[in-house]
Amino acid sequence: MIFDFRLKVFHTVAQRLSFTKAAVELFITQPAVTKHIKELEHQLGVQLFKRNGSSITLTNAGKILLQYAEKIAQLYAEVETELAQLNNMESGILHIGGSTTVAQTILPKILALFKKTYPAVNFTFMQANTDVITQLVLGEKIDIAIVEGAAHYPQIAYAPFAKDEIVLVTRANNQLAKKAEITPKQLLQIPLVLREAGSGTLDVIFNTLDAIGINPRELQVEIQLESSIAIKQYLLYSETATFLSIQSVVSELKYNELSVIDIKGLEIFRTFQFIQLQGKNSKLIELFRRFCLANYNLK
Repeated sequence: MIFDFRLKVFHTVAQRLSFTKAAVELFITQPAVTKHIKELEHQLGVQLFKRNGSSITLTNAGKILLQYAEKIAQLYAEVETELAQLNNMESGILHIGGSTTVAQTILPKILALFKKTYPAVNFTFMQANTDVITQLVLGEKIDIAIVEGAAHYPQIAYAPFAKDEIVLVTRANNQLAKKAEITPKQLLQIPLVLREAGSGTLDVIFNTLDAIGINPRELQVEIQLESSIAIKQYLLYSETATFLSIQSVVSELKYNELSVIDIKGLEIFRTFQFIQLQGKNSKLIELFRRFCLANYNLK
């Protein structure tokens, strides 16, 4: 994407209201984020953020710049789309895949916009857990996919798509919801609903817990289900908690159906990744990949 990087840094910080989270999402260091923001403030002659200890808020100037940054990002996306169409890449057949979380929260909007922009492109779409989607890519049944998870195969090319945060959630009127924060050890006392074996989300959770000394085998797992939708429904009628992508619970948090429980000293981030066979590329695959990057999270 040709969106000016310094403006992209500002846009990301303004959306997340966190230099740390912006650094993680942009794959740069926190000092680099700070440097870009200071240079932009110097260039514009205004302060963009108010710093209050560890938290930040937008100044009036920052709010104005954010409005224009979003418009500029959208315009750049439209420019790239128009230029791609000039290269005659807007027709053909594409086989797309997505792991469960991505398929249910991010890809539906992108696929709809892609079809609207490139009506002559025919595509198939397959959803499954990360392991299954990866095997379909290896078997050349899928051209390009977006998955979560840490597994790596030498035959597959990986490229970052977006950062995601996984949070612990429970039913809003559950007794657990009254605990604004718990310690990692207290997690062992909570009945949990988890994703099935082979889920990229599950791999990330287990790896993160193991890294802080929590043995995943000691968790109280009440049931394992194969989708975020099924898990959320189960939560609403039980006293359990679960780990889910923050993007998959936006609506439930907004309408006070679910609540987030913070775990002291623990943040779980993972990277959604594009995967495709090494050496297997085409203008159509590249068009779709760039379209995803340009249209993800744009208003």
